[in-house]
Amino acid sequence: MEHLSVWITIAVYIAALVVIGIVTGRRSKSISDFTVGGRNAGAWLSALSYGTAYFSAVMFVGYAGKTGLSFGVWGVLAGIGNAVFGSLLAWLVLARKTRDVSARLKIQTMPQFFETRYGSKAMRTFAAAVIFIFLIPYSASVYTGLASIADVLLGINDDLFLIIIAVLAMLIILFGGYLVQARADFVQGIVMMVGVTLLIVCVVRSKQVGGLEGLREYLNSDSGLPTLNGSQWVSLMATVLMTSFGTWGLPQMISKYFGIKDDKQAKRGIIISTFFAFLVAGGGYFIGSLCHRFYTVGQDMPENADYIVPSMLRDSALPAILLGVIIVLLLSASVSTLCSVTLSASSAVSIDLISQKAKKEIPEKKKGVLTKVFCVLFIVLSYVVANTKTPILDMMSYSWGIISGSFLAPYLLALYYKKLNKISAWAGILTGFFIALVPATCKVLNLCGNTSEAVLKLMAQGPLYACIAMIASICMCFVVSLFTGKTTDKKVNDFFYNGTVENE
Repeated sequence: MEHLSVWITIAVYIAALVVIGIVTGRRSKSISDFTVGGRNAGAWLSALSYGTAYFSAVMFVGYAGKTGLSFGVWGVLAGIGNAVFGSLLAWLVLARKTRDVSARLKIQTMPQFFETRYGSKAMRTFAAAVIFIFLIPYSASVYTGLASIADVLLGINDDLFLIIIAVLAMLIILFGGYLVQARADFVQGIVMMVGVTLLIVCVVRSKQVGGLEGLREYLNSDSGLPTLNGSQWVSLMATVLMTSFGTWGLPQMISKYFGIKDDKQAKRGIIISTFFAFLVAGGGYFIGSLCHRFYTVGQDMPENADYIVPSMLRDSALPAILLGVIIVLLLSASVSTLCSVTLSASSAVSIDLISQKAKKEIPEKKKGVLTKVFCVLFIVLSYVVANTKTPILDMMSYSWGIISGSFLAPYLLALYYKKLNKISAWAGILTGFFIALVPATCKVLNLCGNTSEAVLKLMAQGPLYACIAMIASICMCFVVSLFTGKTTDKKVNDFFYNGTVENE
């Protein structure tokens, strides 16, 4: 009976998404509708779509459990950083200018942004290839998080559960792309906010935590707020910075700015996205930080950090209907992220690689079909990579590190720094790319049988190398631009136009 209630809750959620897909999908008529929603998204749609793309089972399951295990309640700093730097500051710095530029110059993808800004088709091709290839590990990490949920909370075969999720993500994308996804994200965002609030209350009131009195006791203990040494602080800060500033260079996050209706909606979105991040990210990391109240390291603490939070939820003795809501919360977070990542990766290939290389102009309808085909391929490849059983934190750090390490600097500086030209942008891209590639390369070597101490150490330092890559890339852009001078290309000057922006 308990599992029946859970499955009914999940069925209602899936049915709601299908209805949204059928109703909204009819409005998607062009490739612009499919990729940027016709640039007609309001503040709530844009902000919640941004937030649901940001936070998935990767955060709730992987990062929350790992930071809680390693840093106790100090791990909540990651959630605060996500809200302040990854949402508030990101929207303040990027949203309005990106919306303005993309609407005026009819930009639909991040690689197209680079070609328009720097006048380099090669840069567009490189960006599209990197985005498609290295978003796969991140997408796979979402599947891995869902696998632990299926195993611990539902007691079903994780392969079957992941196939269901993959099919659901495909349907949302195939129904109509951005339009369907944004409206589905709105519903999923509401579910996430309600679910996290209920989850915090129930976990704090559980017998393991012991309510507010037990929480105070935990905060005064060495396991609750441990004394961190220098290397632990470096590791924690690397996680905070990577998961916060890493979003600044991710195509699935930047595309949310492309679809904003107007400047007024962009301003409102700042407040909504920040509130959402404080509640969802702060709450998620807070729940993970209580793991030492539930388990003891070396005794009953799950050996795999990806299983800590699902085990906590199972052992909290949640009512069946609430457990169903929590599972839907995790599904909502993950499906929305999968859709955003899939759409960004697939449109990069269809629009920025194939369409650009074709000798004849590809009709809009065929571009849409191509994008959908690559969506299906991307989801299948992500499922395959998920079965390598790589820890969530590692896969996400490899993906975010390489993509943001490569593209954060040339994207951010393109909006504000006129002297940044093609040469300096390439210097920043390649510097960040090769630095962030180190841990991922070591992971591949390990999968091939290399178990040397150096390889094992480097493959576990994805967040640190991601931060180094982003900082080094920005520095390289500035340094090289000083020696190569600014461009006089008229298209570049168009980026800094401050007039009124019309919708497509």
